[in-house]
Amino acid sequence: MPASLSSYRRLAPPLMTGACLILLAGCGSSSDSGGGSAASQSPAADSVIPVVASTNVYGDMAERIGGGKVAVTSIISDPDQDPHSYEASTQNQLALSKAKVVIENGGGYDDFIDRMLGSGGSSPQVINAVDVSGKTAPAGGELNEHVWYDFPTAAKLADRIAAALAKADPDDAATFTDKAKAFKAKLTPLERKEARIKAGHGGEAVAITEPVPLYMLQASGLRNATPEAFSEAIEEGDDVSARTLRDTLALFSTRKVKALVYNGQTSGPQTEKAEQAAKAAGIPVVPVTETLPKGKDYVGWMTANVDALASALAK
Repeated sequence: MPASLSSYRRLAPPLMTGACLILLAGCGSSSDSGGGSAASQSPAADSVIPVVASTNVYGDMAERIGGGKVAVTSIISDPDQDPHSYEASTQNQLALSKAKVVIENGGGYDDFIDRMLGSGGSSPQVINAVDVSGKTAPAGGELNEHVWYDFPTAAKLADRIAAALAKADPDDAATFTDKAKAFKAKLTPLERKEARIKAGHGGEAVAITEPVPLYMLQASGLRNATPEAFSEAIEEGDDVSARTLRDTLALFSTRKVKALVYNGQTSGPQTEKAEQAAKAAGIPVVPVTETLPKGKDYVGWMTANVDALASALAK
């Protein structure tokens, strides 16, 4: 049975203990250093708005909209790390204690933010991307929390970030609004690219390793043919049964899918077998990530993702 376009929420990280704040969640064991960001790590002056984002995806959005008026700390910024496995630090707690605006994904993806905020006395404006998106779990299913792969949600977030920054700095409200409009204008070509894929390939089947890119695939009119048990097990960090793995690999050997969309940040022996099977069958592999690759901004990153998908389907 094909997997639905919803994902499976990972278990929330354990509670913090004292000042150490050791928080573990999801399907791996590696950790980020906790201080990475493409922007300054602390405000240069009182007039600069300190912003903390759970990942550099939202940190980049804040930088585009805030410009020189914000100092952004992105807690998770390592493109080689699985964001679902994270050890928070006292440095993260300190950054959050100073933040005036906090951007989290929500939906069970980055619960460490709420836990750290709950342990401190600060009360920043908190933007929850899942709440902003308005998306909910389908009947009988789980919420797909990877809302940054949904461009209408990115547009809503731009407006919400601009509003939060304007509240923190009313004198520059017009600047934030203008930058949000400019950011949203860059999303329109991405939606047009998805529409072109849908027009040319609507209804075609693809495979995934995890639900990360499903909003993009859905907007492109594609059908996820991956056995539900496979993508669920990979996302939860569980072993895939021999039967499920066999059924998944058969998608490639029988050429029932046009592409494999592969999340390289949560790769392992079983996803690597899927990748090898796809390549052996001559089926294109489209790599995706959960956080920004180094040297990319959000729009450039998503443009590369959509273009790679279109190129794969055209083969």
